[in-house]
Amino acid sequence: MTNVITYEFPLNERIRVFIRLEHLFQQFSHFSQGNTAIDKRAAIIVLLDIMSIFRRNDLKSEILKELDRSTKTLHKVSDSDGVDSKKLQAILEDLGIISKKLYAMTGKVGINVMESDLFQSIAQRSSIPGGTCSFDLPEYHYWLEQEDSERNQDLQLWSSPFEDIRKAIGFILSFIRNSSAPTSEIARAGFHQFSLDRSQPFQLLKVTVDKAIPCFAEISGGKHRCTVRFMNPDCAEKQHVQSLDDIPFELTRCIF
Repeated sequence: MTNVITYEFPLNERIRVFIRLEHLFQQFSHFSQGNTAIDKRAAIIVLLDIMSIFRRNDLKSEILKELDRSTKTLHKVSDSDGVDSKKLQAILEDLGIISKKLYAMTGKVGINVMESDLFQSIAQRSSIPGGTCSFDLPEYHYWLEQEDSERNQDLQLWSSPFEDIRKAIGFILSFIRNSSAPTSEIARAGFHQFSLDRSQPFQLLKVTVDKAIPCFAEISGGKHRCTVRFMNPDCAEKQHVQSLDDIPFELTRCIF
């Protein structure tokens, strides 16, 4: 547990989708490790959300572009002073393996998951609120009551097409998040506006604030101008009110 909260704001649709997938992969990992039927149900719902994102986006080509760009950048810094060449080489080898696997994929990622009759039934009924009760899907109810090892085996099988994607997105986002150093800023009366250098390919903003400050950060804007507002989380009010205090925070312009 840290004493700060970090808010992120993606500056393009590609990074926005990557962060959403990262969020879903983390949920799937958490729920799939649980041993109750409720945990497994939650894991299935998250997996359906992951599949929905892949049906709407050509993510494989976007991820490969980012991996290729990452590889080129790492090669450029390989001879710089202070670089751990062995660690860098290991990272490049891992990137090469993931890229080869992604290039070898054919068709929509995860489309073979729907070859499971059980998974097809769950997917169809999940669009109905409460539509996967035992009387709706007795086969699903039977599966949920099996030994944890059997359920985990199926979950691993269904999620395996996304494993290399998960690793790639994890690396890309980690690289972006750690690409720049933060600067100390003050939001006067809870408001801070700033411009971004148009010549730089900024991809993500991070706003980090002390947990002791009773405000949350709202970030808005685009590639050229952005705004940070610190709002008072008064749940009793219909609308949140911008703080009148000067709020210190750290701003990171991630530029990988």
